[in-house]
Amino acid sequence: MRITTNAILRNYKSNLGASMSNLDIARTQVMTQRRFNSTMEDPSSALRAAVLNRKYARNEDYLNQVKDVQSYQDAQEDGAMQISNIALTLNKQYGLEALNGTNGSRDTRLTYATAWRDAQESMILSLNASYEGKYVFAGSDGVTPPFRLIDVKDTTPGAAADATKQVLLYRNVDVTTGELYDDKNQLVAGANGDPTKNAERLKNLANDTSYVDLGFGLSISDNANGNGVTVEDSSAFNISLPGIKLVGYDETAGGDNKKNMILLMGEISNKLAAEEFDYEGYRELLGTFDGQRNNVLQHVTTLGTKTEFLTTTKERLETNEINLTTQIDNVVNIDMAEAIMNFSWAQYAYNAALKVGNNILTPSFIDFMN
Repeated sequence: MRITTNAILRNYKSNLGASMSNLDIARTQVMTQRRFNSTMEDPSSALRAAVLNRKYARNEDYLNQVKDVQSYQDAQEDGAMQISNIALTLNKQYGLEALNGTNGSRDTRLTYATAWRDAQESMILSLNASYEGKYVFAGSDGVTPPFRLIDVKDTTPGAAADATKQVLLYRNVDVTTGELYDDKNQLVAGANGDPTKNAERLKNLANDTSYVDLGFGLSISDNANGNGVTVEDSSAFNISLPGIKLVGYDETAGGDNKKNMILLMGEISNKLAAEEFDYEGYRELLGTFDGQRNNVLQHVTTLGTKTEFLTTTKERLETNEINLTTQIDNVVNIDMAEAIMNFSWAQYAYNAALKVGNNILTPSFIDFMN
């Protein structure tokens, strides 16, 4: 087989180009610390890296969402604890002191009546607490303050012509009758004639939900009646705590003020301010108020359980984040010791190729001719 000079040169140029290419790849890997810099270099690893990066980004979104929900629930728990502490002070201190025979004068009772009224306003402020512009006890509608305490004409049979009574509105709905009011505190015409619908209105507000996707496999289906969608409870986290569920409402929409803490406080204040002190009536109201305070404590306990669940979820997502980071590192990033070794070897091979190039043209017969 005859090997020509041109064949040797072509073969040398091809091998030298390969050495230069290997040197460039090794140099790039050392500088970028990546196994590949384009999909065509390693298609399978590039595809796997893309999948892992999507999982990491989604996990990061869930983790940020959990942190936001934790802060939101902290605001709910703080508000609920404020309400519970106010109720405890009223019931165990002012309430019992007013029952004491030595404090039975009307002037003293008027002082306690004022304290109950002031605490009533403080409790409403706590119920209208907000977090980042969203009212935490407003259910799924956190845009406007959920609670308003208004005075309306008392139409109870036997009431004086100029008598008024307190009405507590939650999202424009009376918490005792379920009647709907407008933003000007006027009854909405044609919306309050059916007591059954009024009770249903209160029930819907008390059971209002607001779901957040935290990575449990969100499942959504159409409602049976074809109106809207339904979220599977186990597939999302409900951050809603309607205020009327916290402080109570009349489930039958029969107009019983004793079902709500705020209105109970008003009635207790009226008992204390009356000319003749109704000891038994006051004591009964005080006992009912203490029962409603226990309801608040139950919700505080529930919030604590949900907070623990969020903490566990956060820890799981943080573990996923570490695992995904490790997997991405194994697929994308290169071992620097190995990369430097490969670069050194590629550089040595390239220098050797250049050395060979100096001796590629061997002496021929023409070199020995005179």
